[in-house]
Amino acid sequence: MQVFAVVVSLAITIVAVAMFARAIGQIVAVIKTGQPAAGRSDRKAARWATLLKETLGHTRMLQWSVVGALHWFVFVGFGFLFFTLVNAFGQLFDAGFALPLVGHWAPFEWATELIAGLMLVSIVGLIAIRLLNRPAGAKARYSRFSGSRMWQGYFVEGVILGIGLCILTLRGAEYGLRDASATHFPLTFFIGEALSGLGQATLENVIYLVAMLKIVISFTWMIVLARNTTMGVAWHRFTAWPNIWFKREASGGTALGGLQPMMAGGKPIDFEDIEALDEDTAFGVGKVEDFTWKGLLDFTTCTECGRCQSQCPAWNTEKPLSPKLLITNLRDHAHAKAPYLLADEADRDALPDAVHAEARRELVGATEGDPALPSGGAVIDPDVLWSCTSCGACVQQCPVDIEHVDHIMDMRRYQVLVESSFPTELNQLFKGLENKGNPWNMAPTARMDWANGLPFEVRQVGVDIDNLDEVEWLFWVGCAGAYEDRAKKTTRAVAELLNEAGVSFAVLGNGETCSGDPARRSGNEFVYQQLAMQNAEVFKEANATKVVATCAHCFNTLKNEYGQLGVQLEVVHHTQLLDRLVRNGRLTPLAPVDGSVAGKTITYHDPCYLGRHNQVYEPPRELLSVIPGADFKEMPRNGQRSFCCGAGGARMWMEEKVGERINLNRTTEAVGTGAKQIATGCPFCRVMMSDGLTQLQAGGSAADDVEVLDVAQLLLAAVRRTDPPASATP
Repeated sequence: MQVFAVVVSLAITIVAVAMFARAIGQIVAVIKTGQPAAGRSDRKAARWATLLKETLGHTRMLQWSVVGALHWFVFVGFGFLFFTLVNAFGQLFDAGFALPLVGHWAPFEWATELIAGLMLVSIVGLIAIRLLNRPAGAKARYSRFSGSRMWQGYFVEGVILGIGLCILTLRGAEYGLRDASATHFPLTFFIGEALSGLGQATLENVIYLVAMLKIVISFTWMIVLARNTTMGVAWHRFTAWPNIWFKREASGGTALGGLQPMMAGGKPIDFEDIEALDEDTAFGVGKVEDFTWKGLLDFTTCTECGRCQSQCPAWNTEKPLSPKLLITNLRDHAHAKAPYLLADEADRDALPDAVHAEARRELVGATEGDPALPSGGAVIDPDVLWSCTSCGACVQQCPVDIEHVDHIMDMRRYQVLVESSFPTELNQLFKGLENKGNPWNMAPTARMDWANGLPFEVRQVGVDIDNLDEVEWLFWVGCAGAYEDRAKKTTRAVAELLNEAGVSFAVLGNGETCSGDPARRSGNEFVYQQLAMQNAEVFKEANATKVVATCAHCFNTLKNEYGQLGVQLEVVHHTQLLDRLVRNGRLTPLAPVDGSVAGKTITYHDPCYLGRHNQVYEPPRELLSVIPGADFKEMPRNGQRSFCCGAGGARMWMEEKVGERINLNRTTEAVGTGAKQIATGCPFCRVMMSDGLTQLQAGGSAADDVEVLDVAQLLLAAVRRTDPPASATP
């Protein structure tokens, strides 16, 4: 038995190590086909701290507490119990072998058994979770594992289960062989007692056999990985480390907020000197090799856990977009096309037909069958690409820091700027932005109409004051706040509250144009740059330093993206500033004399670009909590797991042609809380939720007395001791 065990173990080890080393080389080669990535190695100390926090602390995994805790024990066990693999090799030659120094040290033995035991319990729990959530039946789509390669997950979990059982069996056999105290075998002494009747020779053969089995299981796992370089459910054990270290934000933040500038050769494209670019410069991503190497590392690292998919508003309303399947389709294509990209041009003709077929595939275009799972044709269906609301739920949920939104936006850029291929509804959006400076195609001269009839003067830069040195804040009104009737009410409410609190502010009036968010999120980087550079010049001339914005999209763009144009601003959302004013006693909410607010239930919808993208969760809730007599009630999906209203990513101007409307799904949830007032902090969200409410009320699914309001309107009503005028026109 001993000779057989030694021969089998050494043979599979040699084969597995050779194959695994070759597979690592293949993966590295695939990743190196990508373009340079800028800003991925700055602030090294912070990156190391982030890596340790996210891996050892499992901070992102623990967003799902039970699964995260179980995975942590498996993670620790798989690493620490490497020593038991080394020990198993020693036991092939000497059944009584123990690691030098620590092998018979009681604390080490206790730790080995405890970790192995917890790993076993945890992997059984994870197997149960996978089985209970397996995609099957009519609701298969709503399993987070829908579309995942289930055999790979079961295989990895089976390997860990087998290794754990081998460890404990070996420990039990050692107990019988060593005649040691049970105190050295806290979990396995009972196995040893069961084996105690066997003779020494038999116990030794048991150890040879089980040690061989442990080695065979371990290196079979390695061989399977080597044969499947796209097996992210296993490879992430190695690729997650660099993927986390090279994440966009060294501080540990998610790849949300500001969108990355369009790059060429690892450097931002200078749109003021566009003619200096090489004629082969790629505007966005049109081929898989146009992604950066970090993008290709992202794809390779995907674990197919489906957390992103479970939170995606498009997937949950039966759109074809699954962020998980988007990433895995790109991964499979990148690895399948890599041999063509890596081969010398003279050698490409000799490549297999399958490689040539992969090289000819379009990145975005018509696919066969289910757009989410293409069986041929292009890699990504246009309906998949344009279903994204850029809400960031996928990025927020991903335990290995994949940057889904950035990749989607880069593909949109190519489709718009190079292919001129985009939803027809966006034509009107682009026309309005280019010609009128706003997505509603309204006259620029009407930007101050919202202020008509206010009982105080709203000062304008260039009209009433020379520059912003004369006031504390620039009030950025935004296109929605200036033109959309419902959003005008929010603009007026904020202006009245600032005036009430004695805060000096001014607006740009007709000097303001769109921040550029709709253009950038729809892929039209040229129009975004045109608008943003125009605003940047106005900011500089007006000496703008402090800005308050009511639109979550404007807030995000000014705060996180205008720095790319050399404009440094302190930007706050109106709920942040109003919350500060309430806490400082400059605004005092009071109950109405007639008690009309008493007993009203309010729920709050988190705008994605305020919450997930910028981590502003508490100020709106603090403001709602101080409204006298009101009862605040959260929706089931709130905070980081809030469900999108459907307006982001320029979806505000596109039709939903497939599945349930996202805004209807979210509004139904809001109404389900029993709230009479649905509060939000973004004009886009207010439009979407109001339209959803109208549809529900028309169908008799919601009471006529439910209304959608901005937080500022509710606060103003409390400060003025009146109910908010829901239907009044400004």
